[in-house]
Amino acid sequence: MRSAFAPLTIIGICLLVSSLSRAESPADRPRPIPLTRPELKQLIEDVKIRVPRIPLPEPTDADRQELGDQAVSYESALRYYYLKDIASGGGARRPGGAGGPGTPGRAPRGGFGGGREQEPAMSLDYAFKTQLFWIASRVNNCQYCLGHQESKLLNAGLSEDEIAALDGDWSGHPPAQQAAFAYARKLSLAPQEISDADFESLRKHYTDLQILEMTLSVAGNNTINRWKEGVGVPQRKDEGGYSRQNENASLPSGTYLTPTGEKYRTVVSKTAAVTLDPQTGAPTRLTVSRRPPLESRAEVEQILAACKDRQERLPLVDDAAARAALPADWPAGPLPRWVRLLANFPREGVQRANSIRMAETGGDLSPVLKAQVAWIIARQDRAWYAADRAKQRLNELGQSDDLVFALDGDWSEFTPRDRALFTVARNLGTSPVVLTDREVAEAVKLAGPRDVVQTVHLTTISALFDRVTEAARLSSRE
Repeated sequence: MRSAFAPLTIIGICLLVSSLSRAESPADRPRPIPLTRPELKQLIEDVKIRVPRIPLPEPTDADRQELGDQAVSYESALRYYYLKDIASGGGARRPGGAGGPGTPGRAPRGGFGGGREQEPAMSLDYAFKTQLFWIASRVNNCQYCLGHQESKLLNAGLSEDEIAALDGDWSGHPPAQQAAFAYARKLSLAPQEISDADFESLRKHYTDLQILEMTLSVAGNNTINRWKEGVGVPQRKDEGGYSRQNENASLPSGTYLTPTGEKYRTVVSKTAAVTLDPQTGAPTRLTVSRRPPLESRAEVEQILAACKDRQERLPLVDDAAARAALPADWPAGPLPRWVRLLANFPREGVQRANSIRMAETGGDLSPVLKAQVAWIIARQDRAWYAADRAKQRLNELGQSDDLVFALDGDWSEFTPRDRALFTVARNLGTSPVVLTDREVAEAVKLAGPRDVVQTVHLTTISALFDRVTEAARLSSRE
């Protein structure tokens, strides 16, 4: 695997120094990256006392009746008050994953997505996809999600040392898993760097549909990382270790502070996005953006023009078959290529397509702001199909090309409210924990909690859309 300690670019060093100088209070700091496994477990445990970022209204009797047992759940209340009409999936739902431990294979019926019926065309197993989720969460420093994957892997039969190995040397895993682990890490950390060589490596071990399944799964993991961290979901007090239903009462449960084997106790992560101090060369716990500076307008226009002639990496379903899998109320006309890509999976893929459509058409944010957010995140991700689509939407809404490319600037011509929401989208889209408590609080003050939560939700959907469409290298010729 590629070392996590690759030299920082000049922009990365500048961001690192900037982070050091401005991080004067916890509200200004992203969550630190734990370097070792004991540190990781402690920070996962600390998520239980995290203060949620989004204020909730005082529930009425009618609210309590409708929420029922979920009235005490911060996350359920967020969805109820702020996402009621638009979030049937995406960032506000549990991820999919199915099967048993080991190399890819057929999953048992009912294992996908916490009890939903298994997607017939999906064949990667539960523990394998959970390992990919663990890697994505470690790269994204989503300590909430890491806790859940730790417990799921323990209950799937992996030992403490086998889980710890995900953070270090992958050489003990079969070549197929090593290739998938490297792909999950890159797709999460630097989706703009996915290349034909990555697909060549995967195709030695997986079919195209398995690669698409893997891509959709990891992209969904990135969605959930951004939702949990964006709104600041605290962990349940009794979570950790083995599940409460485990038959062996002697196994640890209710805490993430389980014993770490001697072999991995002091090993510094090679999976996390660890940076080195530019002065000493020592690994740091700082979370910084690793995205390169944005290209010029002329470069972007050239890339978008070339996007129409790209050779796609993954198969698309023909229009008639895709249409048959979609809901009856799907808009008429030729289907866009992203829908035909997702329609390879008539259940899970179509559910994702519905989530994308609902995020774009529902809720309280204006159509212009939604397309602006999509452009901002696509530019950070270098997701050219998504950028082209966002630009078309903005043009159709009356936004000139000059106004579109102004979104690549300092936003000085936009309102304070829009700048605050753009900051939430850009930082959360770039890395789930680059976004700080103070930035969220400022956005809540200027735009209100509903618009902030809907911006977070839209960002989670964009993170998935960018990764899936760019990994597939979709052509923008529709």
